[in-house]
Amino acid sequence: MLIGELSRRTGVSPRLLRYYEEQQLLEPARDRAGYRRYSESAPARVERIRDLLEAGLSTKVIRELLPCVAEDGEGPCERSRSLLREGLDRIDAEMAALARRRKRLLHEASLEGPRRV
Repeated sequence: MLIGELSRRTGVSPRLLRYYEEQQLLEPARDRAGYRRYSESAPARVERIRDLLEAGLSTKVIRELLPCVAEDGEGPCERSRSLLREGLDRIDAEMAALARRRKRLLHEASLEGPRRV
């Protein structure tokens, strides 16, 4: 499929698909005219990329993960487990920091009297 069809099927702009290619997340073949040709599994790969980006992983980490993560949903290899654990640890730290900030704000709000909703 051409880039326009992949874009329509995934909802991802052609410009962003080209960026994924630059980041070595997608590797389309080229036809004789130089057009990008994506495989039938490309929409699933784009969806996986989007999910991992949404989870807070960088394109560098995703590039390392993709070879280990089978398109059929099979589990990750050991290196990807390590990368995912690092990502989870980072998210846990961010959540703890947000919880502390929230607690401080609640405390400050309680000092000013009853909260009005």
